[in-house]
Amino acid sequence: MRYISTRGGAPAAGFLDVVLEGLAPDGGLYIPEAWPELSSDELRAYGRMDYAAVAADLLGRFAGDEIDKSTLRHMADDAYACFTHAAVTPLKQLERGLWLLELFHGPTLAFKDVAMQLLARLYDHALGLRGRTATILVATSGDTGGAAVEAFRGRSNIRLVVLYPHGRISDVQRLFITTPEEDNVHVIAIDGVFDDCQAIVKSLFQDQGLHNAGLSGVNSINWSRIVGQTVYYFTSAVALGAPHRRIAYSVPTGNFGDAFAGYVAHRMGLPIERLIVATNANDIMSRMVETGRYARSPVVATQSPAMDIQAASNFERLYFEGVRHEGVDTARAMRAFADTVVIDVPPSAMTMIRGLFRGAGIDEAETARTMVATHHSTGELIDPHTAVGVAAARRIGRAAPETPLVVLATAHPAKFPETVLAATGVEPAPPPQVLALKNKRERIRRLPADLGAVKSVVREVMGV
Repeated sequence: MRYISTRGGAPAAGFLDVVLEGLAPDGGLYIPEAWPELSSDELRAYGRMDYAAVAADLLGRFAGDEIDKSTLRHMADDAYACFTHAAVTPLKQLERGLWLLELFHGPTLAFKDVAMQLLARLYDHALGLRGRTATILVATSGDTGGAAVEAFRGRSNIRLVVLYPHGRISDVQRLFITTPEEDNVHVIAIDGVFDDCQAIVKSLFQDQGLHNAGLSGVNSINWSRIVGQTVYYFTSAVALGAPHRRIAYSVPTGNFGDAFAGYVAHRMGLPIERLIVATNANDIMSRMVETGRYARSPVVATQSPAMDIQAASNFERLYFEGVRHEGVDTARAMRAFADTVVIDVPPSAMTMIRGLFRGAGIDEAETARTMVATHHSTGELIDPHTAVGVAAARRIGRAAPETPLVVLATAHPAKFPETVLAATGVEPAPPPQVLALKNKRERIRRLPADLGAVKSVVREVMGV
């Protein structure tokens, strides 16, 4: 299996190189040259396998002969041993035809744990083979940072630097990031929005000196994160009747990684009827799906802060797919967006996109109403990001009434207790992971949204 850059200016790379590099040298994102495909019999076989076995099998299809099957299975078993539910990502029915896929049973109570725990084992394996260390740089809108800290804390071959937007994530999200005491964890609060953090990270990846010194990334720009997120599409779809039955999904999204993972599962043969791109007021991706125009607006602070993004990294992968792997076209479009903050997606690409995706932007009032209505009708407390997904599912629906519609429940409501309490009048009971954060000392550096200031800290951490 070989990987190419979406911008066409980097040599093809192998799987482990893609894991460690994160971003391609030309600034593009890696994507497979060709998609592995699963037969109906192979999909049915997943119904007889546990979650870790499915994860190991799917990962092996992207790793090729670079990692043997027994090593992959050991990685997956180890990664999911820390999850608190035996199914890892269980399904829960809300009503006839509508399901929640609970992705928050990992150590930091968010869907980012599912791929990040696996990625940490991949890093250990790749770095061990090469006798190297790495400095991982992470931009987070809330959940990625905590998941990365939990997965990589204390690892002797990793230094971790996390950037988050000061004052724009929940207290619980922040504490997962800032309270670990391990010396390999470094946290920077940026005076800005998530898009500022992400822009700084992408710029630092373009610094050849830092790249040569071992800079790496585990945002959803890292291809193995996407692979790790495809697994729960397969396990949930098979549990609900795939491959003989089609499944629809509503995906709360900011950076578009989780939704793109659904696209990947579709390309691999999973019978997905529809992927609903569910956004909050920062609706750049849902607007693109519905109108064909990808146009950045100012970031609006919402009650679902992990989705407060107006430049979705994984849109580049979708665009590349839509223009049939034309790297020059993709590079030109991404440069144009950087200059003008607008791209009109070509009609041929939009035909592909609209064949699978629908978009829905959910405002603050509808998000709150959905939390209330869901609690009243089902007894379930859902976090505001999941509420965006439920609201979008109800608005768009499924193409056929017999199709199960699955909402990705991306975070535990206890990560946003004030928001859930304000909407429903009920405070979610804090799980042990949250209680353990109380009264812990935080370690944070606060910096302006300035590339030079952050680069100085990163060089200090790397010792270069």
